[in-house]
Amino acid sequence: MPRQRSIEDLTSDELRQLLVEKRRAEREARLESFRKTGRVIQVEAENQTIPDVIQRDAEEPQDEPLTNRRRAKNRRKKGMERFLLVVEIFAILGLVVIIFQAFSVLNLLNKETAGALVPQLTPTALITAVVLPSGHTAPVEGVEVRPNDAEIPEHLRPLMQSYADLPIPTPGAQQARQIQIPAIGLSAPVVLGDGWEQLKKGVGQHVGTANPGETGNLVVSAHNDIFGELFKDLDKLKTGDTIILTTQDRSFTYVVTGTQIVEPTRVDLMAPTPEKTLTMISCYPYRIDTQRIVVTAILQED
Repeated sequence: MPRQRSIEDLTSDELRQLLVEKRRAEREARLESFRKTGRVIQVEAENQTIPDVIQRDAEEPQDEPLTNRRRAKNRRKKGMERFLLVVEIFAILGLVVIIFQAFSVLNLLNKETAGALVPQLTPTALITAVVLPSGHTAPVEGVEVRPNDAEIPEHLRPLMQSYADLPIPTPGAQQARQIQIPAIGLSAPVVLGDGWEQLKKGVGQHVGTANPGETGNLVVSAHNDIFGELFKDLDKLKTGDTIILTTQDRSFTYVVTGTQIVEPTRVDLMAPTPEKTLTMISCYPYRIDTQRIVVTAILQED
């Protein structure tokens, strides 16, 4: 029996020959495995390499069940690819919608911020009198007549004072300049404003009320027992009597529709009206002045 040699005893040529034989044995084992699985029919030459066998195997007809399974697998793969494509498209569309909405919201916020930074100019509200105009203390011999603050509710007195301090605007061409009431023989100038100083000069037109001939409530007032006693005889007017108001350009005739005696706090009678109305106000009764007399009239159209 020949003695076994160790690797150290082998020459380089013998080692190379052993390596070649080992590789050939491994190749034969792989080919045998291919034959058993039906992927190789026969081997034409010993020196044929594995890639050649695999290439020929691809060219040879496959088993029908294996081909069907592969086709089914390919169909499932293609179906999944289509599904993923649709999901990606919807995701992109959703992203576009989200970006558009984000820009819209951002634009709206920018506008609101800009609006908040710019001061909003609002018209100054017209301060309404808290009591009817022309009020004053009753004339007493040796006692100075002054505005009757007692008839103003205490909590409204600061508001009344601020109203009294407002500057009177310059009268325009459309404001009343003269009033005539033939039934009581009155002809007097009309000034703009109905404060204490204005009513010393004549009949006062309340600031902010309608001008003669305009739709709305034209409110005028005067004293009845001081500063000329201009409205002393308002209580003598009857329904149908006429009042003529003259502006810089023309005259307007109003016809009396009614008279009432009210408390000084009935400021609702000075509110705007849908008709072309004239409201005349004065203290009442004569030299007592605890109430107001209010005469209303309506414009007589041409």
